[in-house]
Amino acid sequence: MSSFFVELWESIFTPGTTPTLLLATNVTFAALQVVLGLMLYATYSIHFLILSILCGGLWYSINWFARELKVYQKQEEEKARRLAATLPALESSDSETEVEATNSVESIKKGGNVQPKPVATSSEIQPLEQQGELKLRVTDEVSPESVSSQDIKSSVSTEDEWEKVSENENEKDK
Repeated sequence: MSSFFVELWESIFTPGTTPTLLLATNVTFAALQVVLGLMLYATYSIHFLILSILCGGLWYSINWFARELKVYQKQEEEKARRLAATLPALESSDSETEVEATNSVESIKKGGNVQPKPVATSSEIQPLEQQGELKLRVTDEVSPESVSSQDIKSSVSTEDEWEKVSENENEKDK
């Protein structure tokens, strides 16, 4: 009996469902159903009937989920087996990429330095030319020589800027 509790404690920290955890869950729900049934018989309260129905639904859904999880795990194992069966066929084909990767891994293991291969550049792509310089906005109160660029703040508000933009658009429309 003590080994069951040890296995139950370890199954809590194991991902997925374990037979020990499912057994403990089923025993607990069965005991809860017995208690709710006794309370319904003793009090004839509809509340215990509703709680019993909710408990039965939760009990069924937990077992359904555990069954679906087993089916999914079996499908994943089957996929892994099929992939393992096709993997040797893929490894036997000669591919430059696989050979280069194998050679570079082997040379790293041996302690050799791997030099990256130069990448061919296209003559179609031209670097962008710098269009102009950024100019600092200087207010009327401060001369540009006396203040660094970090100390300069514009006295013109954003609303004034938007008014200028809208005036320019109106002039273009005319």
